Amino acid sequence: MPGFKELGVSELLCTLLQGQGIVKPTPVQEEAIPPLVQGLDVIARAKTGTGKTLAFLLPIMDKIHTERAYPQALIMAPTRELALQITEEARKLARHTDIKILAVYGGQDVEKQLRKLEGGRHLIIGTPGRLLDHMRRETLDLSGVKMLVLDEADQMLHMGFLEDVETIITAVPYRRQTMLFSATMPDPIKRLAANYMKEPLDIIIKSGSPIPLDNIKQQVVECSDRNKEEALKALIERDRPYLAIIFCRTKRRVSKLNEALQAAGYDCDELHGDLSQGKREGVMKRFRDAKLQLLVATDVAARGLDVEGITHIFNYDMPLDVDSYIHRIGRTGRAGGKG
Repeated sequence: MPGFKELGVSELLCTLLQGQGIVKPTPVQEEAIPPLVQGLDVIARAKTGTGKTLAFLLPIMDKIHTERAYPQALIMAPTRELALQITEEARKLARHTDIKILAVYGGQDVEKQLRKLEGGRHLIIGTPGRLLDHMRRETLDLSGVKMLVLDEADQMLHMGFLEDVETIITAVPYRRQTMLFSATMPDPIKRLAANYMKEPLDIIIKSGSPIPLDNIKQQVVECSDRNKEEALKALIERDRPYLAIIFCRTKRRVSKLNEALQAAGYDCDELHGDLSQGKREGVMKRFRDAKLQLLVATDVAARGLDVEGITHIFNYDMPLDVDSYIHRIGRTGRAGGKG
């Protein structure tokens, strides 16, 4: 099995990856990195948790010219959480380089973003809404972008961002490399690829289930809606999870359940789209540091949520489709662990 060096990744980045304990490429990295290093357009169908972030970040980092003080690469993500996660990964890789990175998403101090943009950033990672905002203010110039990534494109479609995404794409020079990562390929995403990509290489990662479901024990608990809260408390008492996410369908259900659990003395907090960015980041930090045991969340808030040590997932409200169910339970049982 080839290492990262054989895939075309620079010596410096290979050493940085080794320092993080990453030596074996995942299937999506193995398939996508060589054509991306060559500068080809790539469509990769791969689910969250397959290592796709590094698949596009490594070739990008190696191609940025730090002496040119303008954005050369743009990565679009559907949610603030995912944009932040990609930014964290990128910062780890940029540690011993002069590459300047800026995360651009809603709920952040715009003035602070403006000052950073004026300082000349090489890599911009952002959500469509805030990127458009900067373009309208004429504070973000994309005329030097040579590499464009659309991450979780199908989620951008579900969240109604497709029009915004197209507006941003048309502001980026036609002579560029485009990378599209998506778990599924609905028709509007296929059209997007046909309109804005040049003879893309299509990579489909079918390495079994990217989420090893055999590592996850699944159990159904029958109860009425009225008894659901008590049934959940009984399960928490029985299983004593180290870290757990409890999924609810709506923000209102999240808040109501979180209040009830806090009143019962549980160490928990809520995560949903109505929280301010500062509050969301604070909650996530406490959960990552295991200062919270239970996180009550909506699906959108938990998109791209990668936290080590999650032992239990509770589907307090069942999701509406199979993909969402697999995505939810795949937050546990990661990296060979059991869930």
